[in-house]
Amino acid sequence: MRTDVNGLSWRKSSYSNSESASCVEVSDDLPGVVPVRDSKLAGTGPVLAFPASAWAPFIEAVKRRA
Repeated sequence: MRTDVNGLSWRKSSYSNSESASCVEVSDDLPGVVPVRDSKLAGTGPVLAFPASAWAPFIEAVKRRA
């Protein structure tokens, strides 16, 4: 499995906006893995990687609480 995240395409969470201090970005470039990073630290901060099979249920749970 690819472990470096250099050169990935990132997209900001749809819940992020210019007024929010808590923004995350995700990448869809790695099959089976969802890399997540803090948009304020883009390129310099850590990246967390989640199995895609765990990411979808997590997003559904967040949507139910919103």
